[in-house]
Amino acid sequence: METTKIKMAEENWDGGVGTLRAKIQGGNNNWDVVQVESEELLIGCEEGLYEKLDWTKLGGKEKYLPDAVNDCGVGAIVYSFILAYDGDKIKGDAPKSWADFWNVQKWPGKRALRKGPKTTLEIALMADGVAPKDVYKTLATSEGVERAFKKLDQLKPNLVWWEKGSQPPQLLASGEVAMTDAYNGRIAAANDKDKKNFKIAWTNNLYTIDSWVIMKGSPNKAQAETYLQFVNDPQNQKNLPPKIPYGPTAKAATPLIDKNVLPNLATAPENIASALYINDKFWLENLDKLNQRFNAWVAK
Repeated sequence: METTKIKMAEENWDGGVGTLRAKIQGGNNNWDVVQVESEELLIGCEEGLYEKLDWTKLGGKEKYLPDAVNDCGVGAIVYSFILAYDGDKIKGDAPKSWADFWNVQKWPGKRALRKGPKTTLEIALMADGVAPKDVYKTLATSEGVERAFKKLDQLKPNLVWWEKGSQPPQLLASGEVAMTDAYNGRIAAANDKDKKNFKIAWTNNLYTIDSWVIMKGSPNKAQAETYLQFVNDPQNQKNLPPKIPYGPTAKAATPLIDKNVLPNLATAPENIASALYINDKFWLENLDKLNQRFNAWVAK
């Protein structure tokens, strides 16, 4: 607002493409730019809820991480599901991978995973030795699905499920679990605000991207484009990670980030090297089927 003199009003929302659909279909949309999750981006773009972006105004697609480029959206932040543990409780030889997550002999205690097949099945396959590049190929076969559930069977007696992003740090702090998967930002925030000593193993982290979209028919489209130019300027993107550890989407922003902050980001070169990009297209096509299978497995 200071730079452009464009007045802005901010509103919060809880996500879900239904909210955006209702605004457009009801003809009462009062939002111009919205930050959406990757699934909302795919569905909304297909349904025509967003304007198509003019990438020349954003400096061209090659300026961004490949996964941050979409016809309807430009990546805003990159964050990961990581393996987390309490450094005060696990000292010395620490877990480094999802295979270690399964090793309850060496590191006794419960494990927490997000309740649902998405991310959980990928983690199980990587723990079983599947390389990130082969995860979705494997999961697309019935044998691959069996393999993932068989791996989860091994851990089932030690499993606790979480549903909200705030839960993993609480589960670690209370000592209810020895390890958990978690959003990297939540773990960093617990260390920062609550002075915890939680540690992150980044090997084979699963990353995803939230994106900016311009709502279809926005009367303030020109100002919305100005806003997107501003937030995607590497000089501005570099200022977010010191406040919260989300990775930037403009390639040129990474070298500008404070060297103390960089290792905490999904986009740090050493963190992204072994990472898996969560494939939303796969999940849109397979979620219902795998959800049923997962719920039946949890219940038995």
